[in-house]
Amino acid sequence: MMKFAIASLFVGSTAAFAPAPVTKVSSAVNAFTAADLPGALPPMGFWDPLGLAEKADEKTLKRYREAEVTHGRVAMLAVVGFLVGEAVEGSSFLFDAQITGPAISHPAQIPDGWDALIVTLIGAAEAQRAQIGWVDPADASYDQPGLLRDDYYPGDIGFDPLGIRPEDPEELDLMITKELQNGRLAMLAAAGFLAQEAVDNLGIVEHFQVSMIERADFGL
Repeated sequence: MMKFAIASLFVGSTAAFAPAPVTKVSSAVNAFTAADLPGALPPMGFWDPLGLAEKADEKTLKRYREAEVTHGRVAMLAVVGFLVGEAVEGSSFLFDAQITGPAISHPAQIPDGWDALIVTLIGAAEAQRAQIGWVDPADASYDQPGLLRDDYYPGDIGFDPLGIRPEDPEELDLMITKELQNGRLAMLAAAGFLAQEAVDNLGIVEHFQVSMIERADFGL
């Protein structure tokens, strides 16, 4: 169940949490420079210890932000997938409830054939995102791979089924910042989940249960 949940989450990662097409002026859309990018909060401010943004031109900076927001979305979905998949293992209607154990072991338990379907769905979602944001390789210079369209704001693929995108420019910047911050936290969390399960072969939910038992035993 876990693997299917994570795979489904990955498929939706390119569409989730994206603000709808920009219709009003926003500092996040008007200028694409390190000084004007949403996502910087006290006490860290604009955290760039390697100076990558400072050295990047506008097109490169847009690719950096596209990569960050997309990885953040995937990570947020993956974190949910870890917890949900492990919480329902053994009781799901999928795959006869035979998939169990830590989330990192779930993909190997998926029946043959499902991997191809999952990869196809992910590929379709990524192709759709590329058509929206990327310049056709045939129209781009050989020395500018992965060139984004001039009118494309990183992460803005027009997916807003609940109509939650703010019209006010300041509120839009704030929402973008919230998404980035949650995505950054999720990337760290997902990496931690993967590392922890690889070390002791226990699921994340199982870790919570063990921790509660230990606290009860020691009166903490």
